[in-house]
Amino acid sequence: MTALLTEHPHLGVEPVLRELHIPSSTYYRWRQAETEPCERSRQDTELTGQIRRIHQDSGGIYGSPRVHAVLQREGVHVGRQRVERLMREAGLAGSAPAGARPSPAGTPTPTSPLTWYNATSRRPRRIDCGSPT
Repeated sequence: MTALLTEHPHLGVEPVLRELHIPSSTYYRWRQAETEPCERSRQDTELTGQIRRIHQDSGGIYGSPRVHAVLQREGVHVGRQRVERLMREAGLAGSAPAGARPSPAGTPTPTSPLTWYNATSRRPRRIDCGSPT
């Protein structure tokens, strides 16, 4: 939308919005949001700074549950999912304990491809009818 208006300044905003069936209030609210972020965005920015500090103080070990617990102890009331989202967006992750790593031997590999006749069992299909002749 903005690219269209910057490429063709002779077109007015109102006629373009009318053609696209977009209310003008939606467009102007969107433009205002670019310059003035909402309260939640400002809070997210502040929380991300606190989360980074806690994560760095732990040596990069703390994941979202521990970071959430530290925030709760500091008196910051925030949900665990919000902490998870902010850590994910900031590229922060905790380190797993040494015993919690999955082993490559733990993943099963099929011996034969599953088809309609052996979908419930991995045993080989019998070809003959079973009668001794």
